[in-house]
Amino acid sequence: MKKSLSIIHWTPRILCILAILFISMFAFDAFSEGRSFWENLAGFLIHLIPSFVLIALLIVAWKWELVGGIIFGLIGLGFGPWVFIKNFRMNHSVGTSLAIVAAIALPFMLVGILFVISHYMKKKRAA
Repeated sequence: MKKSLSIIHWTPRILCILAILFISMFAFDAFSEGRSFWENLAGFLIHLIPSFVLIALLIVAWKWELVGGIIFGLIGLGFGPWVFIKNFRMNHSVGTSLAIVAAIALPFMLVGILFVISHYMKKKRAA
């Protein structure tokens, strides 16, 4: 029981860190040759704002798993339709758009579910 509790404790945290790193990679498209170093750096930092918000939410979830689980679940649910619509307008492919949603929104939904499960497993163990 202790090993499964440890796994369910660390899995959402590690998965969330990996998902944030994945989202952060998209900020590198802010760099271009025609701009100065400072303009590129400013664009890069602006593109990282969602990652900074997600890091702040991870800190909340780390301390309060139930609250964090609900927040990340809502992020995944809210991100899904937005990402799908945005990508469908660009590529006009349902399959490709669903794959992109799976890569971007699904990890946050899974993180949310795992944080909630972890919360209730710890609560059950404490009782």
